[in-house]
Amino acid sequence: MQEWISRQINEFIQTSPHNSLGDQIPEKAWNQVLTGFSSGTDPLYQVIKQDIGDFYWTPYQALKLAFPEVDIKKEKISVISWILAQSDKTKEDQRKETKYPAKRWTMARNFGETFNERLRAHIVDFLSEKGIKAVAPHISPDFSRQESKKYGYASNWSERHTAFISGLGTFGLSDGLITPLGKAIRCGSVVAEVEIEPTLRPYEHHNAYCLFHDMGKCRKCADRCPAGAISESGHDKVRCKKYLRTVVAEYATAAYGKFSYHGCGLCQVKVPCESRIPVKKFG
Repeated sequence: MQEWISRQINEFIQTSPHNSLGDQIPEKAWNQVLTGFSSGTDPLYQVIKQDIGDFYWTPYQALKLAFPEVDIKKEKISVISWILAQSDKTKEDQRKETKYPAKRWTMARNFGETFNERLRAHIVDFLSEKGIKAVAPHISPDFSRQESKKYGYASNWSERHTAFISGLGTFGLSDGLITPLGKAIRCGSVVAEVEIEPTLRPYEHHNAYCLFHDMGKCRKCADRCPAGAISESGHDKVRCKKYLRTVVAEYATAAYGKFSYHGCGLCQVKVPCESRIPVKKFG
């Protein structure tokens, strides 16, 4: 089952014409992908819900919202998670920037994420055709962002936390997910009522792949942040969001055109975890 679904994800990435940086840069947004799986009853989903807030969905809740009239068997629920790595050209361009995102990065944030939404929908449709109930929480009509008492604004489903539970990576000082393909990535996931063997998590701590948390040194992501939103205390989401909404959005719109998404991403490149796990015992 793991190989069957992983193959479908990879084939869609390789063959879909929508995997593109747009008409201005006719290149694939994504070439490399990692796929992981977790049980819908993994206790970490409940731990995250308790940590973020009651509005956060467990896999069962996400699936039940999509199929309210159906008897969903909790023990059969699995979560499919994937990592899409930024292209070498995109990362190369982004490394040169110090204040604003590179054009390729901006296009990947927009057209690349639009493709990621299509990938989510494709996997849901593929499973549905096989008689398997499935939902992609991030593109569900019920998906929303709310206020967490502990963390401020947060959504009711996190692709990065899902990837962490599914054995694909751990968090860095910047809150970015560090994976075997690095931190310059996008994530996606689908919840389905189908039994799939979970991916082994090779780590025991949610910051295991981060050099700062492992050895107390690095901080390269903090040095790269033009908003000063990263420190040894972690990631200041409010300061980061303000920079995105004002400085980055204004620049990107003027330079590249009006888009649905704006991303900075400077902390994801020119750092030891850009394209790999930097901690020796894992990398």
